[in-house]
This record gives sequence, C-alpha cells and structure tokens, in this order.
Amino acid sequence: MTDAVLPSLVVLAGGLGTRFGGGKQIAELPKVGKTIMELSILDAYRAGVRHVVLVINASVREVVESRILPRLPSDLQIDLAEQSIEAIPSRFATLVPNRKKPWGTGHALLCAKAFVSGNAIVITADDYYGPTAYLQLVEHFCSADHDTSNMAIVAYPLSQTMSEVGGVNRGVCQLDNNTLVSVHEYTDIKHAESGFTGIHDKQFKSINENALASMTCWGVTQPLFAHLEYQFERFLESHDSDVKKEYYLPDCIQHMINLEQTIVRVYRSRDRWFGVTYKEEIDSVAGKIHELRHG
Repeated sequence: MTDAVLPSLVVLAGGLGTRFGGGKQIAELPKVGKTIMELSILDAYRAGVRHVVLVINASVREVVESRILPRLPSDLQIDLAEQSIEAIPSRFATLVPNRKKPWGTGHALLCAKAFVSGNAIVITADDYYGPTAYLQLVEHFCSADHDTSNMAIVAYPLSQTMSEVGGVNRGVCQLDNNTLVSVHEYTDIKHAESGFTGIHDKQFKSINENALASMTCWGVTQPLFAHLEYQFERFLESHDSDVKKEYYLPDCIQHMINLEQTIVRVYRSRDRWFGVTYKEEIDSVAGKIHELRHG
C-alpha cells in the first residue's frame, strides 16, 4: 500500500449532541483518558491512514486544537472543516435565520469536500467501530481489483448494537450476497422471541435475527461528493419552507445505488460497536471499551 491510494478519514463531529447535553464529540472516556474520536483516529492510523478531516462546529474548535490534536501522531495530516448552518448556496440564504441545528450528515460530509482528493472512510465522532473496520476499508480501496466506482460499508450485527435501556433506531441493511441493496430505517427496535421487532413505515415489523445494521462506517469515492452537492440543492428546494428536515448521507448513497452509479460492498464487522447517546451511558461504554483495548 502507498499513500497515493490510501483513503482519507473523515470524522463527522459537527453535531450538537442535544440528547447528550452538548459537547459529546469532545467528552473524554473515564479510565481511557481519550475521546471516542481519538480512539477511532488512532485505529485508522494503525491501519495506514495518514490524512484526517475533522468536520466540527465552531463551538468545539478551541478544545479540539488545544487538547485533542496535540495527542495525535505527529506525522498525521489533519484538516479542520467547519460545518455551519450558513454553509449553503447563497440563493438559499433566507433559510439560515430560522435554522437551529446543522443540516445533517450529508451536509457534514459535503463540508469536507475541499479537503478530500481521493477515496475516504467516513465515520461519526461518537461511535466506536473497533480497529478491524479500518483495516477492512483500507484493504477494500487498496486491493488490486478495486473498481474505482465501488464504495463500501462496514455493517454490524444488529444484535450487538442494542441498548440495555430501551428500543433503538437503526438502519437495517438489505443485501444481495455481499452487495448493499438498501438501508431501511427502523425505530424502537427491541428483542423479540425470534429476532427483533421495529417500526418501519409506521408499522410494526419483524427483523431477522441475523440482520446487519448501518452505523455510519462508509468507504466512499469521489463521485459521491459531486452527487452530494447536486442533491443538497435539490433537498433545499424541496424543503424551502421546512428548516427542521435533515439531509442524510445514506439517502444520497441510496440514490446513487438506485441510479446504478455505484455498487456498495458490504463487509461484516469483526469487532463490537459501542455508541454514546446519553451522558448516563458514558461510564458503562468507557468501561467496555477499556476492557476491549486493554483486557
């Protein structure tokens, strides 16, 4: 592998962490002494990645620059991209005063466009994916037979992404062999006698016990960025009177799949996923991650 073909890592860290109480992406894990974002960057670094783009909001820039960046490897190139409500085409400027939160994950990745010249691994700052995910995606892009239009996703067994507290919302992957067909959003997923149940299209439905969930761990190619840009304008046109809607990355990838502009290879994760939604979860998650990395 060479630096010329190694993907960049884009970390989506621009959210406001409303349910967490703010600042989730810069919250250090007890016992670990690092943020989840740092652990992810270090795992990607060990897989060969040498360029990282952090998509942040302005409120955390000072902490990221003063506390987090100095702890990262010195030979890692790091770019900071700010996701702001104002970062939209000028003809939609009238929407900005009424918008309260960022425009969503699709817009977040679009904010990194200027810093990414090739392929990229895209993750969120508050999800712990384990070291193998980065190895799988680096290998995907660096394999000799890789088709430059093909993207990838590392998906996690739904059973390993459930909460001890209650139902969860997940994107459940529909596959054709190892190729992604679609991601269907389910809410309030809970354990059932056989597999799981969740709400999809306002109906309770059964979910296979072997289902895989999308946890926003993508391997993306350059054509996606042009598609994101084009579709974001269509999104703003469609929702010009609704400033609460969000522009989601999976929707844009699904659109490319539907148009047969990409094939998304699905890799089954070999690691556990951990995420933090509420501040009360951080101690439990930190303990489990510490045990995995040092046990």
